[in-house]
Amino acid sequence: MSKENYFHSEAPLEGKGLPAGGPWTPASLAARGASILDEDVSLPVAVLSEPALRHNLEWMRRFCLAYGCQLAPHGKTTMSPALFRMQLDAGAWGITLATAAQTASAYAHGVRRVLMANQLVGRGNFDLIAQLQAQDPDFWFACVVDSADNVAALGRYFRQRGQTLKVLLEIGMAGGRTGVRDPAQAQAVLDEIRRWPDAVALVGVEVYEGVAKDEAGVRALLQRSLAQWQVIDADAGFAASPALLSGAGSAWFDVVAEEFSALSGRPDAQVVLRPGCYLSHDVGIYQQAITRIQASNPVARDIGSSLQPALRLWACVQSRPEPTRAIIALGKRDAAFDAGFPVPALHHRPGDTAPGAAAVHWRISAMMDQHAFLDVQADDDLRVGDLLCFDISHPCLTFDKWRHLLVVDDAQRVVGAVSTQF
Repeated sequence: MSKENYFHSEAPLEGKGLPAGGPWTPASLAARGASILDEDVSLPVAVLSEPALRHNLEWMRRFCLAYGCQLAPHGKTTMSPALFRMQLDAGAWGITLATAAQTASAYAHGVRRVLMANQLVGRGNFDLIAQLQAQDPDFWFACVVDSADNVAALGRYFRQRGQTLKVLLEIGMAGGRTGVRDPAQAQAVLDEIRRWPDAVALVGVEVYEGVAKDEAGVRALLQRSLAQWQVIDADAGFAASPALLSGAGSAWFDVVAEEFSALSGRPDAQVVLRPGCYLSHDVGIYQQAITRIQASNPVARDIGSSLQPALRLWACVQSRPEPTRAIIALGKRDAAFDAGFPVPALHHRPGDTAPGAAAVHWRISAMMDQHAFLDVQADDDLRVGDLLCFDISHPCLTFDKWRHLLVVDDAQRVVGAVSTQF
């Protein structure tokens, strides 16, 4: 599919970060050719670099190919149908999601294979999934389970509906998040699944390794998950083949691929990785992760160039009320701040030919709803009305603040847009 199909839809856009003179669609924005640097767009605005998106897409495709694993990127990062389609067309096996509502939204936009890396709990959520399964027998959906009580509730409900729900046993760790803590808990869940052969089908084992504190802990949790998969397989406990073994948030996907490669080449096994932030990447927590990966993982080194930050925000200098402080028209309503404040990357004065690098000592020290406090030096050439471009840390919590993001080329000219469904 060409880039026009991803970024040039005719769906209406509304909200912040658009030019005057609408209404706009991604297609009409691309035709307009608006420029961020020429102040054609209302700021602040979140943008995605098209070249960086395509680079990251190809990087991860090559990584998964080298390990013989499948990719089901976590859709909660972007909740963008256009980006889902871009990932699926590049070979993704499916999309990972976190909730029944996210699943229904993704299905409405064409996603037909969903791994919900979360427990399905509550009748309203059961209803959403049962409705999708009833209207489309080819829709593939699986969730995770970690308690006999949840399995029993699912069994009663889906037997009554005359449906079968696919599940994966989730492995957890003491002090972590969800997932069975020990073999006894795992066996209790497996025993309950066997009580509902017509309503609950065990199709694999799942883990979220990001709850571990360090690499040793990550590897131990992954090895325990692999061992559990092997025990179930030896007992002919899976209802389908190939049976899935799935892990990998965005920080440790390399270690997951290494540990689960023990199943590589087996026709009855399928490893599925679930990183969500690789497509947009960042300069914070995931830059730290990719730096480690590039240094230690031979496949990443062979691929060469690293993942690139694709998500940025542009904002205006709003006030320079003190010699060492500038106020930027960007706040908590616009950017993630849980894993570090946005980082100034580019500085542009309207009328200049091109932006330059932001001063290395510029730092955001505080954020309010619509304001960011930028620490500067008294003699810095930074004026009210200047434009600043910011990199971010933790893309998930920036995406969910925007109903759409503009897609730009390397010259910061708008080539389209993508919408989000949060």
